[in-house]
Amino acid sequence: MPKRLDIRLIAPSGYAADRAACHRGIERLQAAGHRVQGEAVVERTFLRFAGSDAERAADINQLADATAPLPDMVMATCGGYGAIALLDLLDYGGLATRFRDQACVFVGHGDFTAIQCALYARSGIGSLHGPMLLQDFGATYLRESTWRHFWQTATSPRTEVSWLCAEDQPDLRVEGTIWGGNLSTVCSLIGTPYLPEFDGGILYVEETGEQAWRVERMLYELKLAGVLDRQRAILIGGLSGQRVSEYDNGYDTEHALQRFGDACGLPILRGLAFGHGPDKWTLPFGAQATVDVLDGTAHLTASGYRHAGDASSVN
Repeated sequence: MPKRLDIRLIAPSGYAADRAACHRGIERLQAAGHRVQGEAVVERTFLRFAGSDAERAADINQLADATAPLPDMVMATCGGYGAIALLDLLDYGGLATRFRDQACVFVGHGDFTAIQCALYARSGIGSLHGPMLLQDFGATYLRESTWRHFWQTATSPRTEVSWLCAEDQPDLRVEGTIWGGNLSTVCSLIGTPYLPEFDGGILYVEETGEQAWRVERMLYELKLAGVLDRQRAILIGGLSGQRVSEYDNGYDTEHALQRFGDACGLPILRGLAFGHGPDKWTLPFGAQATVDVLDGTAHLTASGYRHAGDASSVN
């Protein structure tokens, strides 16, 4: 049984198209003994967003209010699009001060990657790249492995995961700061003050609904912008939703990654499940990590990151 936590919901991106799923997720969290706050964001709709820019930014900025207690966890309801419009509206100084000595962890994925990058770049606040309310905890079938690994990671200072990568993957060992998220969202922050600069980083990226050539182009964006010059390895998650057209002549995601791998000069590891997709591991953003590959099996360990309910975990 995970620790009983105060969980506050925020909706920085799209609105909840399936509100029944959100309420199912809230009920699951409550049934596990957690206290859920901020349910009203599930009901908000403005155009394609979960409220106006000001409303969605206020959900986050209220965490800087020293007169109100912080929750143990801040969980995004869902992704979509819209978080990037909030980045100039957030109180980074206030959030940095508030989070300096109090245990509270942000969690989300997809479009929420923009918030995670900005919080680290401007406030030094680490987070968790993991499941969200609608797609994951509110799913008709709750993935036990996703649930179990999330709580293990979210409430302890160390996490680990193993997975099978390509049989011809050379053995290796890399250490560095682990970070990343949705590929297109990370690329949207290039050239802005909201993309963290990690020297000796281990970058994880995933994507959904983008064609193979677009994935390759975004990876080249990171390379040409110098982001990859500071990384020691790239971990590739799911790249679902690609379609191969007649014009592609067989060119697909495998070709895209092979071509880019030959050009970038970094170890590229496939097969790590995170982000979009029904089964996912929870990955720290901004933690120290080690990746070992031996005989086609990769093992990731990360430690010393901010986790819920423990003041000793703050950055």
